[in-house]
Amino acid sequence: MGTAVDAANKETNGSLLDEKKVTVVFVLGGPGSGKGTQCANIVQHFGFTHLSAGDLLRAEIKSGSENGTMIQNMINEGKIVPSEVTIKLLQRAMRESGNNKFLIDGFPRNEENRAAFEAVTKIEPEFVLFFDCSEEEMERRLLSRNQGREDDNIETIRKRFKVFLESSLPVVEYYNVKGKVRKIDAAKPIEEVFEAVKAIFTSKDEKGKTKHSRVHWCGIL
Repeated sequence: MGTAVDAANKETNGSLLDEKKVTVVFVLGGPGSGKGTQCANIVQHFGFTHLSAGDLLRAEIKSGSENGTMIQNMINEGKIVPSEVTIKLLQRAMRESGNNKFLIDGFPRNEENRAAFEAVTKIEPEFVLFFDCSEEEMERRLLSRNQGREDDNIETIRKRFKVFLESSLPVVEYYNVKGKVRKIDAAKPIEEVFEAVKAIFTSKDEKGKTKHSRVHWCGIL
């Protein structure tokens, strides 16, 4: 019997988008920070393809493929889906998109994800778009939205926020040291947030590279 990694590998042979210069932007932020809304705006205005690691895993499970069954079994057993499995799904989606500019949303979730992504794809992100928002504001947003999500209760929200701080912030800090973090004040109204996002992507397009500025962490915790 194979593993989820074996099943993923069978579906993704060859290197990723060999002929193209691939631009990857990691999009990170706590639950309720507004990543999804802003990703949709970036797709519309700047022609990126938006890839959500969580959505790809759910779609693979729903497809009923061998790989999807393996993933579902691992989740049912309380196991963590290996980074390589998620990365292979991302690679396949990138190839199938026909694009060469990607927003990868909610991944890497931790340092192991990050190291595996770079090792497997040989791609470093152009930058990390980090949506900085207080826990209080994210709680307010998640509790007030009406999406029928069972995980939008105060206890679960706080657990998700704690996981984000412990697992994902080290990824942000790693890229911050490399001058690759672009921090957005995500507590502002949607329109103002997108104006800040647009300035980052416009600067990238005009100059061929983004400005390098280190993020100071005094207000995040």
